[in-house]
Amino acid sequence: MPRTALLVSTALIAALVPLSVARAADDPAPTPVDRFEGEVPFASQPADGIFTWGSDSDDPPTLQLAARADAPEGAKVLSGTYDISGYGGFTHDFAATEPAHDWSTHRGIRFWWDGQDNGKKIAFEIKDGGTNGEASELWTTSFTDDFTGWKQIEIPFTDFVYRTDYQPVGGIDHVLGLTRMWGYAVTLPVGIKGQFAMDDVELYGKADQALRASVTTDAAVYPVKEGGTASVKVTVATTGSAPIDDPVTVAYETTGGTAEAGKDYKAVSGTLTFPAGTASGATQTIQVPTLKDRSAESAETIPLKLTVTGAKTPAETPQVVIDAHGLPYLDSKLPVKKRVADLLSRMSLEEKAGQMTQAERGAVGTGGDIAAYDLGSLLSGGGSTPTPNTAAAWAQMIDSFQLRAQATRFQIPLIYGVDAVHGHNNLAGATIMPHNIGIGATRDPRLAEKAGAVTASEVRATGIPWDFAPCLCVSRDERWGRSYESFGEDPALVKSMETIIQGLQGRADGRDLSRNDKVLATAKHFVGDGGTAYGSSTTGSYTIDQGVTTVTRQQLEAIHLAPFQTAVDRGIGTVMPSYSSLDIVGDGLGPVKMHARADMIDGVLKGRMGFKGFVISDWNAMDQLPGDYPAHVRTAVNAGVDMMMVPYGYKDFTSTLIAEVKAGRVSEQRVDDAVSRILTQKFRLGLFEHPYADTSGASKIGSTAHRAVARQAAAESQVLLKNSGNVLPLKKSEKVYVAGSNADDLGNQTGGWTLTWQGQSGTHTTGTTILQGMRNAGGDVTYSKDASAPTSGYDVGVVVVGETPYAEGVGDVGNGNDLALTAADQAAVDKVCAAMKCAVLIVSGRPQLIGDRLGEIDALVASWLPGTEGDGVADVLYGKRAFTGQLPVTWPKSEAQLPINVGDASYDPQYPYGWGLTTLTKAPKGGEATLRALGAAARAAERAGASSTGRKLVGEARLLVQVKVGQSITAAVSKPFADADHLLLTGRYGAAVQQLTEAYEAA
Repeated sequence: MPRTALLVSTALIAALVPLSVARAADDPAPTPVDRFEGEVPFASQPADGIFTWGSDSDDPPTLQLAARADAPEGAKVLSGTYDISGYGGFTHDFAATEPAHDWSTHRGIRFWWDGQDNGKKIAFEIKDGGTNGEASELWTTSFTDDFTGWKQIEIPFTDFVYRTDYQPVGGIDHVLGLTRMWGYAVTLPVGIKGQFAMDDVELYGKADQALRASVTTDAAVYPVKEGGTASVKVTVATTGSAPIDDPVTVAYETTGGTAEAGKDYKAVSGTLTFPAGTASGATQTIQVPTLKDRSAESAETIPLKLTVTGAKTPAETPQVVIDAHGLPYLDSKLPVKKRVADLLSRMSLEEKAGQMTQAERGAVGTGGDIAAYDLGSLLSGGGSTPTPNTAAAWAQMIDSFQLRAQATRFQIPLIYGVDAVHGHNNLAGATIMPHNIGIGATRDPRLAEKAGAVTASEVRATGIPWDFAPCLCVSRDERWGRSYESFGEDPALVKSMETIIQGLQGRADGRDLSRNDKVLATAKHFVGDGGTAYGSSTTGSYTIDQGVTTVTRQQLEAIHLAPFQTAVDRGIGTVMPSYSSLDIVGDGLGPVKMHARADMIDGVLKGRMGFKGFVISDWNAMDQLPGDYPAHVRTAVNAGVDMMMVPYGYKDFTSTLIAEVKAGRVSEQRVDDAVSRILTQKFRLGLFEHPYADTSGASKIGSTAHRAVARQAAAESQVLLKNSGNVLPLKKSEKVYVAGSNADDLGNQTGGWTLTWQGQSGTHTTGTTILQGMRNAGGDVTYSKDASAPTSGYDVGVVVVGETPYAEGVGDVGNGNDLALTAADQAAVDKVCAAMKCAVLIVSGRPQLIGDRLGEIDALVASWLPGTEGDGVADVLYGKRAFTGQLPVTWPKSEAQLPINVGDASYDPQYPYGWGLTTLTKAPKGGEATLRALGAAARAAERAGASSTGRKLVGEARLLVQVKVGQSITAAVSKPFADADHLLLTGRYGAAVQQLTEAYEAA
């Protein structure tokens, strides 16, 4: 509905006045928002309308426009019933296709409410900024239903506060911008069965200047070297940018703080005046000189008290901070160990607890709590981004948080972390790599390192020094929703791909961490997260994620622990424990949550393996531990978790940890160990010398050079499973019919953990779909997503099918997911493959069950989740590059076979681990005689330590075997074939060829 439909005639407004609170003579007439006479439809974005919502299917209220004789205005009211167990309410979003509304000339918003006298609080929210009502900031207040019958609820805009527990976009500017309003919402009370009625929502009163005009400073914190002068810029601004009507005065004085006037700084005071008519944005400056002495000191604060008349006062008092100076920990020439020891010796228990705490950026607002709680770290969860989501905005946001840390006594910089699990995936326009399962398919450790280097470069260029990657899980069951985060099912394959750690961090000794293109990496999830049993999860509706891994001690060591030893040897900076539980057969403990396993974290990881970095918890993971909250804290900390990711619970965590230490339930020695480990990494990253973003590499984000690496990775990750009649590679002269749900969908192609936690279908970042890549390659391509276009006259069809995005347990099979193609995808495959030669590409995070259609498919490709560079997929389709990818996981015939993995005693898959046909390369001829010769040469290469030669010889034997096997893949073929690839990865080249010979003989 057009905005004008919300406005009513002057006569009608006049008729409303007797029902309204009397207004001052110079107040403007009320502006109706909703009359509920039928002009507002029940709709959803982008239409103008009211819609309901709730935590489950029973919680949204029922709504109607009901005729009531006692209606305060008109004939109808909005009424409804509710019975809410979680949360529920309704929203009126204004049309996203129309401009946002301007409420800035009014004092507030009011409405009539039919009281039920239930004593419950009812939350009322308004929405400002952003692109629409569902991408705006939420500002909230509440009123109490402690009356009976109709009452007009009048809420000045000054009563609304910024929501800190939830923001749909994580916050925009944290300023109530009344010129860009997108509607309102009502949250109904929980725990009672009730009814409500509401009428005549309108804007009332005249906005006084103190509401329209505000005084701000250009920063909240002003660090200055001892003896320097801080310049505090004071700005007056108005909503709508109109000049101020009345004078604004700002009285200022330096008072309080830890610095001493006359000794550390010259006290200043005075008054700034902005006369009536001053333009919005006008600025004046206050100078605060500091004094120099010769003593070494920690940082000292000088609050600058501002008293404003005629405008809104700044939300907080700005502080000048005299930088810490002369203390040993600040000396970059000293060894890191000495710097850590010096700083630790000076810190209070409260400061140490802060260093062990990580909060979500959305929880700290503009960051005042960073100094108040001495916070050591912030993170962005999946989809927690600045607005706009640009590299510059990321750097500016993180710098603003780092600035806050400068107001602490020792100015310990924050360490900011993100889940950049396949490129800087939270950033729009970043280079998105294939997910790890695709990287594992490349069998190319050098490429994995290059992918890590690109990711590190793009992450660090936005001011972020820490990446929660790589995932070193060994995925043993493809029903797991995190399968694609694994490099594969074989620990030997996972270990071989850990070159990505050097791509992220640089050299193993940490000397490169301070570079502007390297980040601290995280090995996760310690340990056994890929081995959880189907049906063992107790987290919500998850079936396998966060479940129980039951293993013998030998299985634990060989399968799940082995990759972490490699990570430690490669110098990994941080390790994240798993949400899952570990049940070691025979130890008598039963399943124990990993965040509580001191034997594994403190004993194995830090003790036996010699891990010197720090352990960071997963998101709120300690809350899954048994007992009360203090038990959660002491159990996780005493188990060896050094920093706790408590996104919105940082206040409770710090206070509880301090109490547990004072009570003697957590030792000061344990706290000192944790803080020493954290500070060590901060020093190695160079954050004390360079806390702010170095954006000199920002121009490389999404660059041609970076995308070339992602394109190569996409190409090398493609696994050719079947190629009857050499349908692939395609010829540019062929007329190609392209169909399928994933041919032209960048969101499906990039998968979960892309811009948001779960990812989403559609175009949401910069990249090239597979269809676009085929066109860019010069192919003669016609596209019909559902294969509804005529299929005659084509040489070959390419059907791109598979999954839509998901992440973690949301993607578990049995949690609304299975491994079968959708009905639409099946129909597209059937139609195209019945009409012409066809190649089917499966874009997915795990194998899909395709066996019932293999007979009609000429060529089959496992495309995994190739990232933003669809050109890489086209490169192999059109023969610019050869297909070289190999299965990183076993491809099952049916779900009943799961779990199925290389090394199993019973092993009869659709395609074995390691399978992957090639193009543009001819397999050697000669049969068994050639295999014998290859075997002898491989054994010689193994003895000589000639790994490159050994790998090449095994590769030739593999191609020879695949040619003979064709699609006649039996259990007798599969087991030795898969075992051969494991042997290859462990450097046993002669034994690998022997196993391939067995597969050849069984074919």
